[in-house]
Amino acid sequence: MPLPLIRPFTALRPTPEYAAEVAARPYDVVTADEARAGAEGRTWSFLHVSRAEVDLPDGADVYGPEVYAKAGENISRMLDAGVLIREPRPCYYAYRMTMGDHVQTGIAAAGSVAAYESNRIRRHELTRPDKELDRTRQIEAVGAHTGPVMVTHRPDDRVAAIIEAATEGTPGFSATTDDGTLHQIWVISGPAAVAGLTEAFEAMNAIYIADGHHRSAAACRVAEARRAADPEPQGDELYESFLIVTFPADEVLILDYNRGVRDLNGLERGAFLTGIRAAFEVEPVDQQARPERRGTFGMYLDGRWYRLTPREPLPKRSTAVERLDISVLTQRLLEPILGIGDPRTDPRIDFIGGGRGLGALEDRVNKGQYAVAFALFPTSLDDLMSVADANEIMPPKSTWFEPKLADGLLSLPLE
Repeated sequence: MPLPLIRPFTALRPTPEYAAEVAARPYDVVTADEARAGAEGRTWSFLHVSRAEVDLPDGADVYGPEVYAKAGENISRMLDAGVLIREPRPCYYAYRMTMGDHVQTGIAAAGSVAAYESNRIRRHELTRPDKELDRTRQIEAVGAHTGPVMVTHRPDDRVAAIIEAATEGTPGFSATTDDGTLHQIWVISGPAAVAGLTEAFEAMNAIYIADGHHRSAAACRVAEARRAADPEPQGDELYESFLIVTFPADEVLILDYNRGVRDLNGLERGAFLTGIRAAFEVEPVDQQARPERRGTFGMYLDGRWYRLTPREPLPKRSTAVERLDISVLTQRLLEPILGIGDPRTDPRIDFIGGGRGLGALEDRVNKGQYAVAFALFPTSLDDLMSVADANEIMPPKSTWFEPKLADGLLSLPLE
């Protein structure tokens, strides 16, 4: 019998008194320097697991076997010290994040690898094999999925009622990460609530990966390898699941995901602007040109902001992907004028999450790191779901979600 879409699990989690020290920002949103600074003086920071190179000499290969071995050693040390404990019985968890005035509350669960493979847990991005392999090695080294995958689902009254009831009391444990996000977690262990959540999600056609495609793909790799090595797989082993936190789509916040390009593809400034004007109306502005609606773009060049508006509308028969703003920018500017081929591999283009603000674009252009930068309107969740439902793939780095889930507060063991 196939596993349900989601199921409860026996989490590895910190005791309440250690939660604040353990919680860390996700491994993939901190630089090497930020990881070292974040782990310094914090014996139990989960960065010692998620970015174990912080405990090795500067210059260590972040993909070297010693890094994964150190991660395994460090999580064992946290378990031996009682900093992390294993939940005694399978549970769900209500997980709330508060960032400024924004609040979103979802359900932490074990998502089915089989559902991912059959596209009930839907994806919208391609992944890079090297990053998949890195996460696969990490998962095997620590014996657990330690990086939660952020998922979204269409709002459901039954799920919302269970979350509301679960979060009436004091959280079981909580922590504030160094980006100022408050993370609060309530244990959901009552049989009726557990059964209700399982049934409510099983009735859904699909849920959608928002952030964590490489972690999801790595979970699939781990499951495939363990199935092959298991003489009598039953199909319900813990390795058949991966760690997700799923939020209702009407609470999820997507920010812009902007672009910086290192050079003008051999063009002088005037020729570059002339090329753009063939496809866009170009309007100089006296302030940051943050797009106020889809279909418009901001551009920062030589200390000046411009607003770009496409001259031609989209064809009526455009696909879900072709309608995305980043597709328009790529097809009408980045590719034909700047010569950006595959943005997944082209070293001339960078991606800057909207959480860093448009000031980050200005700063990098002013310092000469980029020749030009582009600001985009945030992709909508409707667009994300439409692309995933159509089995299409978004261009890389089309969505930036804030706030980010913490590493270390919940992990899903493989056994």
